[in-house]
Amino acid sequence: MKKGSALLSIALAATIVILGFSSVGLDNQSLTCLACSGGVVDKTPGEDFAVEIKFKNTGKAEGTWSVSIAFEGEAWTWSGTPKTLTLKPCHKKTLTWTGDVPEDAPIDSVARLVVYYDDSFEPLSWWIHVIDGAELAITSSTVE
Repeated sequence: MKKGSALLSIALAATIVILGFSSVGLDNQSLTCLACSGGVVDKTPGEDFAVEIKFKNTGKAEGTWSVSIAFEGEAWTWSGTPKTLTLKPCHKKTLTWTGDVPEDAPIDSVARLVVYYDDSFEPLSWWIHVIDGAELAITSSTVE
């Protein structure tokens, strides 16, 4: 049963990635590049997660942005607290958020990570896949 569940998870992850490529667009990025910075993370309802995102000011002047994140899906969503980010040109900073999957998130549902800054947003190639926390294992048996 565990093998079948793993295969189902892999198939679901592949489907999500393919759908993600079609909804985001490739914008001159290779499939390899998009795949290297994301993935599907299995979590149970109520389980904690942490998000770490590195930012860089690629402009020529100091800038300040209001940055927020969300996991968005058809069955559940989660929103992080907005943070203010100020960076000088060419400077980098890492922001982190912590949260937990909603207790009422349905098993086998998914939600995608989206970053919001000022009036823009960018869907990233990260998803949380909600799994059932219960696993059955046979610990002993007898035959007479």
